[in-house]
Amino acid sequence: MTTSTTSRPADASGTFLLGGDLQITRLGYGTMQLPGEGVWGPPRDRDEAIRVLRRSVELGVTFFDTADSYGPEVAEDLLAEALRPYADDIVIATKAGLTRQGPGQWTPVGRPAYLRQQAELSLRRLGVDRIDLFQLHRIDPDVALEDQVGELKALQDEGKIRHIGLSQVSVEEVTRAQKIAPIVSVQNLFNLTDRSSEELLDWSTEQNIGFIPWFPLATGKLTGEGSPLTELAQRHGVSASQLALAWLLRRSPVMLPIPGTSSVSHLEDNVAAASIELSDEEFAELSAVGV
Repeated sequence: MTTSTTSRPADASGTFLLGGDLQITRLGYGTMQLPGEGVWGPPRDRDEAIRVLRRSVELGVTFFDTADSYGPEVAEDLLAEALRPYADDIVIATKAGLTRQGPGQWTPVGRPAYLRQQAELSLRRLGVDRIDLFQLHRIDPDVALEDQVGELKALQDEGKIRHIGLSQVSVEEVTRAQKIAPIVSVQNLFNLTDRSSEELLDWSTEQNIGFIPWFPLATGKLTGEGSPLTELAQRHGVSASQLALAWLLRRSPVMLPIPGTSSVSHLEDNVAAASIELSDEEFAELSAVGV
C-alpha cells in the first residue's frame, strides 16, 4: 500500500469522462448528510455545512451529487450558497423522482409533469442554465419507464439538462432506458459489505458508464474493536473508511464514490483515501473480508 500527499488529494483518485465530455475527479462528494436528521430540514450547523462544501473544492473535489429531495431543497440551496459562482471544473448532479412526506420517508413519483417541474426548480435553486447530470431518483412503478425517461430526454433536447442518469436500477432497466435516451451513469447501493449490484457494476464497466455507489462507507460489522477491517486499517496506519473507499476506487475505473459528511475533519479523512494505492494482495484481502 502506498500513499501520496498533495494540497489537492482528491486528484489522486484519477478522472472519469462523464458522458464522454465532462471530466470529473473520481472521488466526489454527496450532499445527503447535510440536511437534518432523516434527511429532513436544515443542517444542525449551517456554517459547518458551507465550510464542508468549500473545503471539498479546495481538496480537489469537482463532482457534487445532490437531489431535490434532500431536505427537501436544503442540499441544493446549500450548494448554491457555498459554491456560486461555480468554478469551470465543477460538475453538479441532481435528481428528481422521490417525494418527501417527513423525516426518513420517500415515495417515488415519476409523472412527466412532476419531473419537469422539479428540473425547473432545481435549475433555479442551483442557479445554473443547464444541469450537468440529471438523474431519475427512482423509477415510479405506476408510470411507464418510457414516459419518465422520455421527459428527461425532452428536457435534454431543450438544453435544460446535459446528461441523464438513473438510480437504483437493474441492467435490464438501463438497457430499456437507453432505447429512449443516452444513459451516462447509474447510482446504486454498493459498498464493501453490500455487493448486490455487482452485475450492474460489471456491465457499467464494460459500457464505460459511470457507477456512483451510494452508502459507499457502510461497513457494518467489519469495523469495531477486533474486527477484520479495523485490524487491516491499523496495520497500514489508515482509517477503516479510507480503506473502504480505496477498495471501491480500485474495484472499477468507472466507480465514482461520493462519500458524504457534515464535518470538515471527516471530509478530509475521506478525501485522503484517494491517495491510497492498494496492492493486488491487499485488494484481494479486502474483497475477501467483505464477503
